[in-house]
Amino acid sequence: MSEHALPTTLPAWLVRLEAAHPVGIDLGLDRVAEVARRMGLFEAPPAARVITVAGTNGKGSTVAMLEALAQAHGLTTATYTSPHLLDYNERLRLNGRQADDATLIAGFEAVEAARLKGEPISLSYFEMGTLGALWAIARQRPALAILEVGLGGRLDAVNVIDPDVAVITTVAQDHAAFLGNDLDGIGREKAGILRSGRPAVLGSTTLPASVRQVAEELGADVYALGEAFQREGDGEDWSFWGQTPGYLGSDPKAYFGAGGRIMLTDLPDPGLPLDNAASALQALALAGVSLEAAVCRQALATVRLPGRMQWLGPWCLDVGHNPHAAAYVAQRLAARPCAGRTVALIGMLADKDADGVIAALAPAVEAWVPVSLEGERARSADDLADRLAHQGALVWSRGDSPAEAADWLLAHLAPEDRVLVCGSFFTVAAVLAWHQAGTPSAVTTAEHAMRSEEAR
Repeated sequence: MSEHALPTTLPAWLVRLEAAHPVGIDLGLDRVAEVARRMGLFEAPPAARVITVAGTNGKGSTVAMLEALAQAHGLTTATYTSPHLLDYNERLRLNGRQADDATLIAGFEAVEAARLKGEPISLSYFEMGTLGALWAIARQRPALAILEVGLGGRLDAVNVIDPDVAVITTVAQDHAAFLGNDLDGIGREKAGILRSGRPAVLGSTTLPASVRQVAEELGADVYALGEAFQREGDGEDWSFWGQTPGYLGSDPKAYFGAGGRIMLTDLPDPGLPLDNAASALQALALAGVSLEAAVCRQALATVRLPGRMQWLGPWCLDVGHNPHAAAYVAQRLAARPCAGRTVALIGMLADKDADGVIAALAPAVEAWVPVSLEGERARSADDLADRLAHQGALVWSRGDSPAEAADWLLAHLAPEDRVLVCGSFFTVAAVLAWHQAGTPSAVTTAEHAMRSEEAR
């Protein structure tokens, strides 16, 4: 293939994108916005309604529930998320189906033509993928596009599109090298997706004050969990109280009927954070969807999200990799006791808070199997084992890879034991591939399982 010839397969395109930009993460919207302008992406919204979701944890869960609820109500949808677990195609879903290779390649070709039209503009892997997905979504123009922010918010490539409704799930420490350690500062970055005069769904009662401050400075309409909307109960038969557009009454639990109030009861447990479920319901209502109780129950009962509290027999896979996410996983495990031991197969990247994750999981885990990951930012099994020992944890074994550790566990688990696979998208992707292959010795981590610039 000549230097200027375009790839003809998706794997070849991904290799090209990885090498095309000098740095993996290049925050800023100037380059992306100019290419988007050349592509005509600003001439009309990519969908009749756009919901953008940002936050430290809970973005993927919220997006999955938004998609399931919208489709159950008869809407055509498009979702863009990152990173992926096994196949790049997971990132773009059109009407509930992963985009095929041809759709993704056409998007890359459109971005490539635009970035070379005039003065060439260099784009990162994530920026190319985001613009390609937006182009594909705009070609479909669904009733609802659901966009997940990759990193931060204000300077993320997804933020070139103005949302009709913005959702901020949680704010916690992660990506310190890019977002810092100050929660108020992180909150301001994530609040960068908010828009003047448009609804802002604040999906946590513990968001830093900076998020609401940004909303007020912009003049966004704030719908906050515990105020404009709320949920009651845990597990099965929980309830949601919310509001429709233009109504900001102080009591969302007031009489259901006139005045823009919504009440949904006897809702099923989706197996995902209920605060995220409530945020999804509120966001859809603000996007103009008339929520029907029976339809919501059906959607929440059937929604699934790979890698988030995903049970494969006695194996639970969760990509949580910061203390906030780990605490949620521990809580869910405690609510589902087992007769045997809970063993954690854990692999983490070097720039994540391993000590904090271990401490958060420790109340729910009896034994640990740390594993090594590959790549520049990888953390070794020995490093994790030392940190576990320092906290008094039982290190049962250690593995050179997640698949090797899974093989070992398969031979040593008692029938009543269970395994938590956690710590990184890399770790979960490898064990998910190991499980799907069915022949442990034949499994390696899926190619392109996760790009380093998006490791969350």
